[in-house]
Amino acid sequence: MGDLMTERLVLHPISVDEAEQMAAGRPDAEARWEPGFPTEGDVSVAKRFLEHFASTGDPQPFGPYVIRRRSDHRAIGGVGFHRPPDEHGNVTIGYGLVPSARGKGYASEALRALLSLARAEGAASVKGDADHDNTASQQVMRAAGMRQVGEDERVKFYAISWSR
Repeated sequence: MGDLMTERLVLHPISVDEAEQMAAGRPDAEARWEPGFPTEGDVSVAKRFLEHFASTGDPQPFGPYVIRRRSDHRAIGGVGFHRPPDEHGNVTIGYGLVPSARGKGYASEALRALLSLARAEGAASVKGDADHDNTASQQVMRAAGMRQVGEDERVKFYAISWSR
């Protein structure tokens, strides 16, 4: 699986080497990380990716991606699928950015690219959620075309679906 390109971003599929660096919080000499990367969430994703890779192989294209700015190639966050689609074609997404990259539309831009990939790869629907007080994340999903489909006492649920 190659990089996904958007107007301002490169979504780069995480490799085992990159995941190991992220999990350890230590980049190699060639890595270009924005201050604050990897976030706690990125470290958790890297560790889950390594576990999944060891047990079942590379999940791509339904795996995690590092979000890089095209202008300077610095890693500013992550976006990806929690796991490959289930038996009904449903997949769940997650995303996050370092604080200095927030509020610039990067998360919505990255999520739109991921939704397009999911549709092209045959997913029937993509789901996500955000805490009630996380209005920024809710806005990201709405801006990418997802709609609120429910909520519970803690989170609001969003989804987008396509006919197969």
